[in-house]
Parts: sequence; C-alpha cells; structure tokens
Amino acid sequence: MSASINLILPSPADSLAMPEVVDHVAVARLYGEPLFTMPQDLYIPPDALEVFLEAFEGPLDLLLYLIRKQNFNILDIPMLSVTRQYLVYVEEIRDRNLELAAEYLLMAAMLIEIKSRMLLPPKRVAQGEEAEDPRAELVRRLLEYEQMKRAAAALNALPQFGRDFLNPQVLIEQSLQVRFPEVSTIDLQQAWRDVLQRAKLVQHHKITRSELSVREHMSLLLKKLQDCRFVEFEELFDPTQGAPVLVVTFVALLELAKEALIEITQAEIFAPIYVRLAYSPS
Repeated sequence: MSASINLILPSPADSLAMPEVVDHVAVARLYGEPLFTMPQDLYIPPDALEVFLEAFEGPLDLLLYLIRKQNFNILDIPMLSVTRQYLVYVEEIRDRNLELAAEYLLMAAMLIEIKSRMLLPPKRVAQGEEAEDPRAELVRRLLEYEQMKRAAAALNALPQFGRDFLNPQVLIEQSLQVRFPEVSTIDLQQAWRDVLQRAKLVQHHKITRSELSVREHMSLLLKKLQDCRFVEFEELFDPTQGAPVLVVTFVALLELAKEALIEITQAEIFAPIYVRLAYSPS
C-alpha cells in the first residue's frame, strides 16, 4: 500500500509577509547557490512526495503478506477473500505505475482463473485417487518463495562488513630499532626437511655397464631344451635377473630361431607358445 503527501505552498499574500532573509539561513540550495526565499513559481507534482507504507517485492510477496496477515492456512487458501484484497492493491498501483502493475495483473488473472476452476465440478479421477486442487501450483510457489525469503532474511541478519562492523585501522609509528621475529624450533625442522627434499631431487643416477653375451645365452637356452620335448615360452625367462638379462635372452631366442636350431609352435590362436629343439632326422 502507498500514500501520497502533497506539499502545500503558501499563498502570495503569505509569501509577501515572509522576510527576504531569515536569519541569514538558506531555505534551500539550487545548483549550489543558497535560496533565502521560497520561489513564487515553484511547482511540485502531486506524486513527488510519496511514502510507501508497505513495500512488496512482487506478486508472490503481496499474496504471502495477505495470507499471513489474516492467519489463513496456506494449504487451504480462501480464494475469494484473498483475490478481492489483492485486486484492491492492484487498482491502487495501476493508477500510479502501469509498468509496475503489469506483473501484478498477471497474478490477478491467475487468481481469477483458480477461483473459476474451483467453481466448476471436479474432473473425474480413478477410484482411490484425490481430485487435483486448482490451488496446488500456487501453494507450491508460495511455500518455495517463503522458504527463500526466510533464508535471505537469515543471511541478512548475519554481521556484514561495512554495515555492522568495520576493520579497525591504527597508525603505529615504527621504532628506530629493528626487531626481527623469533624463529621457533618447528620452523627450523621444516626448513631442514625442505633442504633434504631438494637434495633428493638433484641426486645423480649412476648407470653401470654390464657385459652380456648373446652367444652365451644361446648356449644356455639349448641346454634347457635338451632334456625337454616342449618348453613353454614364459618358462625360458627369469624375471628376477632384471630387464637387461630378459632382453638378451629374448634376442638369443630369436637368433636360435633364425639359425633353425629351435622351433616355436602354437596349437591355435591365443594358445600358449611352446619352444623345442629343431627336429633333425637320424
């Protein structure tokens, strides 16, 4: 709700009785210049001074205000009473601000539609089900809006910098004697750990060269295959000896196959691979 207060100007007879200068105190200032007398041609429109008794942030805010003010049950809204009061407010704001009233008029149309749907017979529903209440969607929106409004009020109640408190600023003159901060044992321990961590990052990696003979490993493979008819491929390698030995063993295996000293067989696709000595007829 809003009300207008009009400023009543003095009549010409009263203005003539007013002194030109009132204790050398300016009545007002216009563009920085003092005015010691009231201008005769001053015009103030009727809606220049307006006091808002109740400020609403939108149609839902107004509806919630009307419902809570009269202690209505929000789950069972008396649409006739609420709609009448709502339309009274809309008529008042439409006379002053048509753009502002557009949003309220849309909600008024929705209220009238809900009231008209309530006057019609309810739609038939299946047995055991309740008929849909035309007010259900409006109630859902009102409950959500009230929940958000309470959350906003709770946040606004928290202390805010610049509104409820300010950071103190104190100017302290520095003394001529320099005072260094004290160092604790915990800081020294952390600094020592950082030094050790950096030392680990710059350690040199030494590579030793080992002499491995392919021919020697070819002989070892032939000895393993002499007493066995078939040996599975993976059994010819010993992972505990390291990657260099595994590589040399694999190269030796390829050399033996190249020289036709061994045979590598497989029964079918994805079947285990077997190695045996090459067959030589007696």
